[in-house]
Amino acid sequence: MAKNEELKNGGIFPLGEKNEAFAKYFIGQSYLSMLTNKGVSIANVTFEPRCRNNWHIHHGGGQILLVMAGEGYYQEWGKHAQLLKAGDVVNIPPEVKHWHGATKDSWFVHLAVEVPSENGSNEWLEAVDDDTYHQL
Repeated sequence: MAKNEELKNGGIFPLGEKNEAFAKYFIGQSYLSMLTNKGVSIANVTFEPRCRNNWHIHHGGGQILLVMAGEGYYQEWGKHAQLLKAGDVVNIPPEVKHWHGATKDSWFVHLAVEVPSENGSNEWLEAVDDDTYHQL
């Protein structure tokens, strides 16, 4: 059994539906529950073990990750990956290429807060390849 398996039933916030809308930008299964889109977009994102999103860049505004439960990684292009646990906060400036996702053996939950900006956008890039991920 994977660590933090109880998270598959949701945590403080609803688990949400399978993240079909963005599935092509993820390796593995993630779940998405939009908490609000008023003023600031906040999503509860849950990753099954080994699930991670592609490299991506937030143009205009950045993103803030509030780690709620489980264990995961955050990595900026050209830097070492950081292990994330409940209570960690990651401030991602605009224009920084990065990815985030679960560890190999744990579920992972974070709130994704989109920093508002005029004409902000998200550019999805290449997948985090298995060789890179499995070296973590």
